[in-house]
Amino acid sequence: MNNNGSVGDIGAVLSHQLFRALGDPTRVRLLDLLAERCRACSVSELAECLDVDLSVVSRHLALLRAAGVLRATKTGRTVLYEIQFDPLAETLRGIADALERARDDFDSGSFCSPSTDIEKEGTT
Repeated sequence: MNNNGSVGDIGAVLSHQLFRALGDPTRVRLLDLLAERCRACSVSELAECLDVDLSVVSRHLALLRAAGVLRATKTGRTVLYEIQFDPLAETLRGIADALERARDDFDSGSFCSPSTDIEKEGTT
């Protein structure tokens, strides 16, 4: 690791939960639908647009919510889901920044020296 701690930076911003949430085509389609509508939507509204059972849509939305991608608001008996644009953009920006710092460290050669590590292993 370098003085800036880039390796730790990447580990700190990479969330397996976020990547799991965004790694499914149905969940990506749900985000696309919410973004197209420009408003919060119910499970049943979203399920009408997909060839997926209502319970499956509900589980996908719950996973996206747990990952911090969506916000759920209960209105009477209906739960409305909307994208948390600012927190999601901030998280993705943080990932991009950490990757750029790590790349810069790698390019400058200050990240680590593999030959030094190999030499140490050979002398023990």
